[in-house]
Amino acid sequence: MPKRSMKEDDALEDFARRDITLDGVGKRVYVAGAGPAVIVMTEMPGISPHVARFARWVRDAGFTLYMPSLFGRDGAVPGAEEGAAIFQRACVSAEFRALAANESSPVTRWLRSLARFAHGECGGPGVGAIGMCFTGNFALTMMLEPSMLAPVLSQPSLPLNNPAGIEIAPDEVRAVRERLEREDLTVMAYRFEGDKFCMAQRFAAYAEALGDRFIARVLPDSAANTDLAPFFARHVTTPHSVVTAHLIDEAGQPTIAARDEILAFFRLRLALPPTH
Repeated sequence: MPKRSMKEDDALEDFARRDITLDGVGKRVYVAGAGPAVIVMTEMPGISPHVARFARWVRDAGFTLYMPSLFGRDGAVPGAEEGAAIFQRACVSAEFRALAANESSPVTRWLRSLARFAHGECGGPGVGAIGMCFTGNFALTMMLEPSMLAPVLSQPSLPLNNPAGIEIAPDEVRAVRERLEREDLTVMAYRFEGDKFCMAQRFAAYAEALGDRFIARVLPDSAANTDLAPFFARHVTTPHSVVTAHLIDEAGQPTIAARDEILAFFRLRLALPPTH
């Protein structure tokens, strides 16, 4: 994949722009690649050049990439003021319920339908998904959809006001755990050690809810990129975005190892041969 500047808006010209309506709700979805489906859900404040870079890595690993536009200005470098305004709107949005512990965001129903739709288009054993930050937990709730096989939670940040809260209803998390046990599946999760938006208490709550089906990776703060876009420089004052803004794109870096582990997890669950 050619190197692109992370400091310039991304035209997203190598993705097909599709307007997909499911359950009566239409959203723009960026699609690229071939192979089993993987859904990449953007972090706050939108599909930045860093998020698009990760989506291309998924595409180039042998998957059909589906990246829904959930908030923000698609392809934009996250500005401090614009990003803060997007964050504030999302916090009060009925789609997300950013402050509600033990509830699933309503948008996850649409995302489950997207998983089912993508599986129908792409075939294969099932679908993978990764959520980040605001969307970090969504891949777990999406496990209520039978086609979902490979959930990844990257710095799940909701609910915002309860570090030990998890953003899924109790009956749903029980159903997910039963499925994980029944089908011998696992949930991968990633955070930086000092992340103030996704703290150790949250991972402890997931581990209590899911047992050994929850596989946690905690990266040292020293592994985080410090050359940041204005939104992150001003508003995200601890390491946070494991595979996007705080990833250091150099061989041997812990964040690159996390990226590679996520891609290998998708390949394992979606029955693609491993890369060498």
